[in-house]
Amino acid sequence: MASVLSEWQQVLHDKVLWSYGYFQGKSSLFPRNFSDLYGMAVSKATSFVALPLPLLSFLALPVFGGTSTSFSLVFVYLTWSSLVFAHDPLSLEIYGTLAVRVLFFLLPSFAFLAFDCVTPSLSKNVKAYGEKNLPTRLGNERLPQIALVAALNVLLSVALQAISEVLFTEVFHVRSILKVTSFVPLPWSIAKDVVKGLALRGILHYYIHRYLLHGYESSLKTWHLQWQHSVQLPFSLAAAYDHPVCHLLVNWLPDFLPAYLFRFHVLTWHIFVAITSLETLFIYSGYAVLPSSIVLAGMARRTDAHFVTAASGSESCNFGHWGILDFVLGTSCKDTASIFEDLQDEAHKHRLEERAQKAARGALDGLNEERQVSESDSEPERDDAGSAGGESDADNNAKAIPEKSSSRGVADEGKEPAEQAPVKRRSARRKAQ
Repeated sequence: MASVLSEWQQVLHDKVLWSYGYFQGKSSLFPRNFSDLYGMAVSKATSFVALPLPLLSFLALPVFGGTSTSFSLVFVYLTWSSLVFAHDPLSLEIYGTLAVRVLFFLLPSFAFLAFDCVTPSLSKNVKAYGEKNLPTRLGNERLPQIALVAALNVLLSVALQAISEVLFTEVFHVRSILKVTSFVPLPWSIAKDVVKGLALRGILHYYIHRYLLHGYESSLKTWHLQWQHSVQLPFSLAAAYDHPVCHLLVNWLPDFLPAYLFRFHVLTWHIFVAITSLETLFIYSGYAVLPSSIVLAGMARRTDAHFVTAASGSESCNFGHWGILDFVLGTSCKDTASIFEDLQDEAHKHRLEERAQKAARGALDGLNEERQVSESDSEPERDDAGSAGGESDADNNAKAIPEKSSSRGVADEGKEPAEQAPVKRRSARRKAQ
């Protein structure tokens, strides 16, 4: 027993010494005076500005690239390899995530807010609820507070991701949450991971939002109603305006947990964050005019209805973004259409059934025309073959007729002696008589 305790003491002592030396080495990197602090700030700012450029070129290459596919793939691989070799994995993941959050959510959200505040007469014409949807109704004191809290919540989510990575790699000494390699994942692999992540994200968001923030009586529900639902109608920044704990639970955790479970490549993670950021930007915008009239418009209407019911004090509904789980589990608002009804309306609007029937008829007409052309091409060949066959049959018949007549002649010659023999015998008998 004493030996076991001594071994544990030795192990603990070694761990303490190793941790002390490690943190002492890390502390030497911290700035010791103002000049060191200024140099570190300039270095980090330069890295932050330079980091998104190769990433954005990679994301824009499939859309704006005009070169051949092989050259584009080589360019993408070289760009991503240089990006990986120039930055450490943690900086690549965290600065890239921050850049995507800023470029695809924060900056457009502030641009929408500026548009609503500078041109309210024009903005209310494209809002779903008109003038009631304008954020200027919140007042000059409340609106900057909401914008500041939303920006801090976004920065908090990125900081929590960085802390999680440091704990995994530096404290627990396990592999990183995300894969950071020079290998560029294939488009099919990226699409598959993104689809799985969106599906799991939708499920997590629905259940957390329904039960933790609206269902059970707890501090989370109180915070959520007092913070986010103090805004009666949403605008883009209101998506991130919530109590920090509620924001991390309902917005950050459904995004980050699929990446951890499926261990996304860091490039897949950045694409996934860009998609979810744009989705949140548009469905909370309050605008009636959106890039996609099939999916985003219905999601935005359901989000508006969720805020309206929460503000009126009635039973909350529409907890999910896509509306599928709300439709299946019966939590859809009564006055809003489900995603399936949106798809049907959109199909009826664009007359998809009529177009499909026309396309089917055109395809059948094309097949019939090709069949008629092939038949008309084969008819001359049949006529030529028939004429040649007719001549050969005539020749054969002509040859067959003499043969038949000659055979008949031979048969007749064979029969004549048989008929004359009895006559000769009669003549012989008559002579004898």
